[in-house]
Amino acid sequence: MGRDKALMPFLGETLIERVIRRLAPLKAEMLVTTNQPDGYRFLGLPLISDELPGRGALGGLLTALDAARTPLVAVVACDMPFINTCLIKAQHELLINQEWDAVVPRSFSDCEPFHAVYRKHVCLPAVQAALASGHRRADSWLSKVRTRWLAPDECKLYDPEGLSFTNLNTPEEFKQAESIAAARMDL
Repeated sequence: MGRDKALMPFLGETLIERVIRRLAPLKAEMLVTTNQPDGYRFLGLPLISDELPGRGALGGLLTALDAARTPLVAVVACDMPFINTCLIKAQHELLINQEWDAVVPRSFSDCEPFHAVYRKHVCLPAVQAALASGHRRADSWLSKVRTRWLAPDECKLYDPEGLSFTNLNTPEEFKQAESIAAARMDL
């Protein structure tokens, strides 16, 4: 994108404000992991810098899990404009009712560790161990904990159009997502 995409305007608000607004109905602790806290102070949320800078997505996940004050932690990406609270609630229920350590959706292209729910006391040590072993991928440690993978068909029960995992990495993707959101008041 050439700049911090979380701070780019998206239909009258920044992309991160949109994500936060969509998550607000969960009425849960929210914090933002960022190595550029000055740009995010306007959010009025706790801003947490990476504990291990330069460790990629896995380092960010470590920071989020460690900073959270609750035993169950939903971790979401700032570039998912259609983040789905119904799906997150379903993931949370699976984590509790079936005693999983992580509930992670699978899209048709990959797994989605940044639209996932984690049990902190189990997942944090697993992430620490993965980092100590030199891993950087956010999903590199999930085989070490009891992970419930949500198949794409299961995700469609909560997100029939499959928009939840849309993440924005190019100006074209950004424009397309704005067009979808503008055309649909419920998104």
